[in-house]
Amino acid sequence: MTFRIDTIERADGTRGTRDIAGHPGAVAILAIDADDRVLLVRQYRVAVGEALLEIPAGTLDVRDDGSIEDPDLAAPRELEEETGMRAGSWRKIASFYSAPGFTSELVQLYLATDLRPADGERLTPDEDERLQVERVPWHDAVAAAEGGELHDGKTLVALLWLAGLRRE
Repeated sequence: MTFRIDTIERADGTRGTRDIAGHPGAVAILAIDADDRVLLVRQYRVAVGEALLEIPAGTLDVRDDGSIEDPDLAAPRELEEETGMRAGSWRKIASFYSAPGFTSELVQLYLATDLRPADGERLTPDEDERLQVERVPWHDAVAAAEGGELHDGKTLVALLWLAGLRRE
């Protein structure tokens, strides 16, 4: 991430500043297994001081030349690193800014199905990640989102999208 302070001009002509966190973007994965369960990961988040239950996700890698990783390649990597699973079917379902008031982070949301355990050399979580995978029946996950039990934005977007899809 990069940080900067932008000077802006308001509609009335006065000036102000805005703190901006530049972000390369991220991917998030709504992974649903053959038993119609959503794969969620529980991990401690220092910024909020608690463990959150979230869909698998991760920041796009920035290469040495400054180019940014392709989200279509990052999503399978993140799913495998965080859950140990690979998906046979992928569908991009949404793009959204996580917090456009202060960051440029654009999250690309994918639906992953036809899941199977990673075989061969498996990608593993980053050194500082302590993840606990939980498989939650999709209707229970949606109920938790609708009931205010989940607090992660990308997870809420994904589960409310799923609720709308399943209710059609």
